[in-house]
Amino acid sequence: MLALEMYRSVAKTALGKVAGGRLPLLLTGAAAPLRMVTLDPPKVDHDGWARLKVSLAGICGSDLGMLSGKTSLYFQPLVSLPFVPGHEIVGELLDPCGDLPAGTRVVVDPVLTCAARGLEACEACARGETNRCSRITVGDISSGLQTGFCHDTGGGWSQQLSVHRSQLHVVPDGYSDEQALLAEPVACAVHTARRAAIKPGDRVLVSGAGSVGLLATLALRELTDAAEILVVAKHAHQRELALEFGATEVVAPGETLRRIRRATSAFMLEPEMLSSPYLLGGVDVTVDAVGSKESLQTCLHATRAGGRVVLSGMPASADLSAAWFRELEVVGTYASSRGSGDFATALDLVGHDAMCRLAKTVAPYPLHRWREALDHAHSAGRLGTVKVAFDPRRTS
Repeated sequence: MLALEMYRSVAKTALGKVAGGRLPLLLTGAAAPLRMVTLDPPKVDHDGWARLKVSLAGICGSDLGMLSGKTSLYFQPLVSLPFVPGHEIVGELLDPCGDLPAGTRVVVDPVLTCAARGLEACEACARGETNRCSRITVGDISSGLQTGFCHDTGGGWSQQLSVHRSQLHVVPDGYSDEQALLAEPVACAVHTARRAAIKPGDRVLVSGAGSVGLLATLALRELTDAAEILVVAKHAHQRELALEFGATEVVAPGETLRRIRRATSAFMLEPEMLSSPYLLGGVDVTVDAVGSKESLQTCLHATRAGGRVVLSGMPASADLSAAWFRELEVVGTYASSRGSGDFATALDLVGHDAMCRLAKTVAPYPLHRWREALDHAHSAGRLGTVKVAFDPRRTS
């Protein structure tokens, strides 16, 4: 089968880390530790596993961070190279899998928990907090926090992979493949909204209006009693989508603190040298949906004392002085939780009118045009695209 494979290359990773921000085309050319290969389809010979034919597989921001060398070395022991990336997956079962017959159309919850690894449930899995599984490096398969980061299972950037019954959710009748593809990122957004612990009447800031920010905005609007959801967006089309997805108001990055200062009667202070303005006062909850240093800094500087900062995008380093001085709660939100029913809620939200319209904008590419696809994904915000995906069935 055809697949895109990420492999270990210290030189290319270092080149991407140093120059990728200034020369993004390097990340799909000379600096990309990614190659198209012909592989035997992966097969896990243990109970509960089956082969899945890929229909669509999304390109996520975490995938781009991995290819550009921006991902923290913290994650190095949690993957097994070489591996086929791709964890946002919709496909068709080639084999029966538990109670699901061959031919069933499914979406994949990518986290590889104790159940998938043939292990007795750890404490987190036993509580249904599967995204907190502590055994993601042991068991029947090689290390990998998720499908798409594990050598043995394969990933979505291919024609076929192996999946475990515990990962699968049946696609509702009437949903297109493009709608189904959005279920996994929406499940992450649902988990974000629940981790944010919004109280009735809270003011919320979402920093970022790419796919993570837009889906977080929808989940916050539909699942919480937030009084106001302010969204930071760079581009005109993002501003329009944010309002459609439930934002109360949308602001440009440079106007965020001034807008919050006026709305909350906060005080704005401006350090004299080499630092950013910040507020004394601010919103109750902020969600960093970008993961950049600038976005995280905005969230830390816009949250009132005792408020909550939710890390929805994979976080960058930042000055944490505000978290210490203002006693902020900094909350991580990773993947989705099976015990909380995040995926079931997500599949319902995928039927929302705004999501149906968003699904029609998914940009699919065949595997052999992977450089174009990654170029597109790197520039998605500027080009007006929310989700770029691979369609291994396509030949052009």
